[in-house]
Amino acid sequence: MPMITKQTLQHIIDHKTKPVGSLGLLETIALQAALVQQTAKPVISKPTLLVFAADHGIAAGGLVNPYPQAVTAQMLHNFVHGGAAINVFCRQHHINLMVIDAGVNTVFDDALPIVHAKIAMGTADYSIGVAMTEQQANTAIEKGAALVQQVYNNGCNTIAFGEMGIGNTSAAALIMHHYTGLPVQQCTGKGTGSNTLQLLQKIKILETVVTLHQLTNRQLSPCQLLSRIGGFEIAMIAGAFVKAYQLGMLVVVDGFIVTAALLVAQQLLLQNAATPAAANLLDNCIFAHVSGEEGHSKMLQFLQATPLLQLGMRLGEGTGAALAIPLLQSAVLFLNEMASFESAGVQNK
Repeated sequence: MPMITKQTLQHIIDHKTKPVGSLGLLETIALQAALVQQTAKPVISKPTLLVFAADHGIAAGGLVNPYPQAVTAQMLHNFVHGGAAINVFCRQHHINLMVIDAGVNTVFDDALPIVHAKIAMGTADYSIGVAMTEQQANTAIEKGAALVQQVYNNGCNTIAFGEMGIGNTSAAALIMHHYTGLPVQQCTGKGTGSNTLQLLQKIKILETVVTLHQLTNRQLSPCQLLSRIGGFEIAMIAGAFVKAYQLGMLVVVDGFIVTAALLVAQQLLLQNAATPAAANLLDNCIFAHVSGEEGHSKMLQFLQATPLLQLGMRLGEGTGAALAIPLLQSAVLFLNEMASFESAGVQNK
């Protein structure tokens, strides 16, 4: 079957009953969805959001985060009971929600209705050693991929990822620093609830981590990087991104931590691709919003990505993605249901 071209799809979009370009980014999304799905009638089928939760050893001492590490497990229970922001938005917009224990430092009852995918009881403190083994990083990547395959097999073609993990903005900042080359200070924000003094302390600690793990070495493989400073949730999201791309799914990218995982996923794809063009993960990515977290806007600039929303949010959990999915649905619906000038008998200039 011949490929449907960008020119063909653009012609269809331009000849709907509207001035050319007047639906703005909705037109961009419609074109992207049609190209990914290779049809002039794209659909958003069973949109699903996976929230990966894990703990970070560096957070146990409270030096890079004001909230205690125990909050990760407490919030996971909140997800299960339907009380978090992500629960509210997923209910509102009819988005399937899955909660995954990627490595929370708590033993959960097997009967708890989550995906029990724990790699370990949180990572080790990467300010004094490696966060995880390379084997653990690989296992996390594989588990993230397997979960996406499962969701895809159930009929989902549009997926988003969220996260929960006290201290995970620190790991994301280090990943951003490694891949963008920007100074740690430009990559590091307050995270959740920190004040200015705590931020300065956080930056100082992360700068020592850069030296300890030689993060300026751009030759580190994705697994080497994850093993040094990653989180289990970030590794699983990276694997999930890769599998979603391989399956031809649309991926709605949330905020700071998820975008950092995307940077890792890009490199995972590239290391196995024959050419860079054969692994353009961004073709399938729609960026939900620009986070209020320091560094996210710079990361989006690095990726040359245009976010749909700018709401000053920095909650995580996938909340930005959940709010953006209805925009994807509007985009494909106008492409499917809006009349053309010819079919409506409306004169076009």
